[in-house]
Amino acid sequence: MTEKPALPRDPVISRVARLLRPYRVQMTLVAVAVVTAAVLTSIVPFLVRAVFDKALFPVDGRPDLGLLTWLVLGMIAIPVVTAIIAIGQNFLTSKIGNSAMADLRSDLFAHLQKMELAFFTATKTGAIQSRLANDVGGVRTVLTDTATTILQNSVTVTAAFVSMIILSWQLTILTLIVMPLFVWIQLQVGKRRQRLARRTQESLSEMTAITEEALSVSGILLAKVFNRAESETERYREANRNQTKLQVDQAMTGRAFFAIVQTFFAITPALIYLVAGRMLGAGTVLTAGTLVAFTTLQARLQMPLLQLMRVTLDVQTSLALFRRIFEYIDLEPAIVERPGAIALKREELRGEIEFRNVWFRYPEARSLTGADTVDRFGETGVRIGAPEVQNDFGDAPNWTLHDVSLTVKPGQLAAIVGPTGAGKTTTTYLVPRFYDVTDGAILVDGHDVRDLTMGSLADSVGMVTQEPYLFHGTIRDNIAYAKPEASAAEIEKAARDANIHDAIMSFAQGYETITGERGYRLSGGEKQRIAIARVLLMDPRILILDEATSALDTETERLVQEALERATHNRTTIAIAHRLSTIQNADVIFGLEDGRLVEQGTHTELLASGGLYSRLYVEQFGSGQIEARFHDGVKFADGQTRCDRNSDDRRADVAL
Repeated sequence: MTEKPALPRDPVISRVARLLRPYRVQMTLVAVAVVTAAVLTSIVPFLVRAVFDKALFPVDGRPDLGLLTWLVLGMIAIPVVTAIIAIGQNFLTSKIGNSAMADLRSDLFAHLQKMELAFFTATKTGAIQSRLANDVGGVRTVLTDTATTILQNSVTVTAAFVSMIILSWQLTILTLIVMPLFVWIQLQVGKRRQRLARRTQESLSEMTAITEEALSVSGILLAKVFNRAESETERYREANRNQTKLQVDQAMTGRAFFAIVQTFFAITPALIYLVAGRMLGAGTVLTAGTLVAFTTLQARLQMPLLQLMRVTLDVQTSLALFRRIFEYIDLEPAIVERPGAIALKREELRGEIEFRNVWFRYPEARSLTGADTVDRFGETGVRIGAPEVQNDFGDAPNWTLHDVSLTVKPGQLAAIVGPTGAGKTTTTYLVPRFYDVTDGAILVDGHDVRDLTMGSLADSVGMVTQEPYLFHGTIRDNIAYAKPEASAAEIEKAARDANIHDAIMSFAQGYETITGERGYRLSGGEKQRIAIARVLLMDPRILILDEATSALDTETERLVQEALERATHNRTTIAIAHRLSTIQNADVIFGLEDGRLVEQGTHTELLASGGLYSRLYVEQFGSGQIEARFHDGVKFADGQTRCDRNSDDRRADVAL
């Protein structure tokens, strides 16, 4: 990317200016304060000239003590007034900058919340955290101080130059003669610092990602299991060394330039005296007061001019950070709500689900920076793309679902079975629009899900995943996440229905027990039942269960299965299960293989057909007489059991 020659032409500047637009009144007050202080400060050298030429060494040779008193009082009053103005100015600039930075951080977070699931499976969590924290934090100075510093020093430098021209235009030319060279060098330094700033932030993102991965509970556990602590430490050391080198390079870039500028200003007074002597020798009128006032101005010019150069470089450096932030803000969500979308009404929703000739392949991962994106598999192991992208429908290897058509009637329990990688989880992700179909349609009560409002669809579809996510907080807060306004009685009822209330009450803190990060202080079964309680509190019409009983012991599985049967009552349910014993009483079972729907029917029908389901059943249970017991005694509000509503028999004796 080619850098633009002048900062005002960079579109990033206008976007940053828009961040400050809500604070126009406060910025106007700051501008008035800055100009007032600069004007007052520029008066001081003229008071100095008057002190020398009119009060101390007048033409008649007699000091004017009265005039001297007033001039001295003026020289004292101006710093006092400017100090008071500076206090108010600093308060306003701090409030404006920090408020604008908070707005930017909130806007970025809100925008990320709208991004589709594929974005997060393709982007490192640490990289996202880095942009929210490090990148936004890195522009703090620009938003809090830079605008004021530029204005203040620009006014000060302008006023000083005007005053110097009034005092002696000849000496002013001497001061300005090398300024064009300084400006050119500064632009070159700024371009290099921009490149270094971007590389530094990318390196910092990588360090944050390593920290988030390696120091999470899962990361620590993995490192201990495989004895990889040393290699993880070395990986962090290497990233840290790279970060240190970039920080040093960034800090040293421009140091020689500023050293040259400071040296020039240090020797300029001596040159002024030399030139002034030659001017006096040539007959030019130049009073001692004028010479003292001019050198005073020249000395005072050094600091604001250096600050102006430094802050301009800081702005150029910050542009790299702003571009990284705006990269995320400029990303358009792949899944959006259509204009005029229909809102599902809970009281009218029946819960029929239809897949109509659905083709699907995972979208390509969005490419930002190397530190942000991951390759083909995301952090959760979800496939995020494919190396080949074809536009034809057929046997292309990157299709996850191939022309799938199925219907789940209202209130049915539908099970999806198949080998790993068959597309089972993908199928369930399409219903709540975590992804959109590539071709075909998914309908809920006859409405294409793409025509429904995102909020009403989310309220209608609940999900319990294989690995439920619990945030670091109380059990009560984790359950109430689905319905923040829920009463204590509602939360307790949901917990009882999920078979977790007694376990919760066995903890010393009860519902106020802290779950720990990702719920690691709880067992797998406890986490799963809390997740079920959360869904029960939400009370969706459609429920998706993604292998919710896998990896559980027999007793815990029984408790979870009982909770799930309560959860599925009077709801349309799609259940994915590797343990076929948990879905034998399903109303309909769909068999997926290689992304294709290869069979459907009841447990008995599919066993008799000798297809995919029968093969999977034999693999799990072996050959011979298998007795599959249903979960008797799980009563619902209408007095029925799940078995009552799906079979005349409580026990199915199956001969294989």
